[in-house]
Amino acid sequence: MTTNNGKINIVLNGQKKPIKVKHVQTIEENDIYPKHAILKEIERELGELVGLQEMKKVVKEIYAWIYVNKKREEAGLKTEKQVLHMMFKGNPGTGKTTVARLIGKLFCDMNVLTKGHLIEAERADLVGEYIGHTAQKTRDLVKKALGGILFVDEAYSLARGGEKDFGKEAIDTLVKHMEDKQHEFILILAGYQREMEDFLRTNPGLVSRFPIIVDFPDYSVDELMEICMRMLKEREYALSKEAEWKLREHLIQMKTVLLPSAFSNGRYIRNILEKSIRTQAMRLLTLDLFEKANLMTIESKDLILE
Repeated sequence: MTTNNGKINIVLNGQKKPIKVKHVQTIEENDIYPKHAILKEIERELGELVGLQEMKKVVKEIYAWIYVNKKREEAGLKTEKQVLHMMFKGNPGTGKTTVARLIGKLFCDMNVLTKGHLIEAERADLVGEYIGHTAQKTRDLVKKALGGILFVDEAYSLARGGEKDFGKEAIDTLVKHMEDKQHEFILILAGYQREMEDFLRTNPGLVSRFPIIVDFPDYSVDELMEICMRMLKEREYALSKEAEWKLREHLIQMKTVLLPSAFSNGRYIRNILEKSIRTQAMRLLTLDLFEKANLMTIESKDLILE
């Protein structure tokens, strides 16, 4: 069998017989994006984030779920109101807040949320100093988050004080509003993986109220280096080969020897670059080096590694 100009030549009984066939598009060629500009834009923004493969998959699934439910409703089929409260588990600096902000944008564009804004909170924003104060503070935050997302970082800290701690009152108030206003705002609780799992065990009813639980894994050394290169490119800087090698070796040591369980985040990379850029500036000023290549290059001696 041979092909020629959109035809398939089949050899039958010693004779070639051309059969014209239509071009069959692959999934890649006939993708869903022309009809789903919202998803395309969110994926573009997620694509700018290093790693987070599970989260990117979950975002697609949520989009498909919401979209198909709307189509079912239009077709007169039964649909269930989606409960979209979430829990993000992972170390600091692994992209949880950034992703929460993007999800707010997605849900606003899909008319799931009216505003899509993000209200960030921690224990001090929810827990008061006397009886009744906590419930009021929590209600006020929920009110601010209506139409958007209430993002509570280090949420496990709400359950650390025991039965008499006001943190329990904050949890109870949040749970009540999750039910009463479940389609008016989305609650995302975030924190370290092990601590968040312990937190869930403090209140058996919490697990069922968070249908979407996503792990944010630690970045690998390669991913941290990619984050570094993206930050440098955005600022129009570059590492010399020696500086790149020095940074990679430092990250390997940090992740495998010094802080294997705690070190994982992009924030550390940002801090290194900001300090190193200042050191480079001082070196260039002292040596009177202002050629373009000098202005762009971070040398090994400029790197400030802690």
